[in-house]
Amino acid sequence: MRILLRDESETERLGERLAGIARPGDVFLLEGPLGAGKSSLARAFIRALMGDARLPVPSPSFTLVQGYETPGGVMIWHYDLWRLDGPAALPELGWDEAQAGIVLVEWPERLGALAPPEAWRVRLFLAGAGREARISGDLRRLGDGG
Repeated sequence: MRILLRDESETERLGERLAGIARPGDVFLLEGPLGAGKSSLARAFIRALMGDARLPVPSPSFTLVQGYETPGGVMIWHYDLWRLDGPAALPELGWDEAQAGIVLVEWPERLGALAPPEAWRVRLFLAGAGREARISGDLRRLGDGG
């Protein structure tokens, strides 16, 4: 599925839409170059699941992972693997346990073979003044509102 995102608010709406279909066990791999909107999408996704549009959602660039417990008791794990050399450190970051909740991963190429084959892939690209998102996963869950 391809979606044109004309501005930041449309990137945020995509994050909210993905949050609306997320289930425990889902992993969302957020791919794209610097400035493509991965953090903006993740922030909107987390805020939507937490039910708090003003929730501070810092980037886990230095901590590598940040956890949030939703009002319904589901854990959301937000990984930013930019500073990770490879998958060897993932066990220390709770990777296996995190997959019982909902997981967002920025810079998923650093997961190597630990990237779940059934994960959602959200590829973000700069496209003119906006962005383009290419999404793969169980698209039936997203419906027809591309």
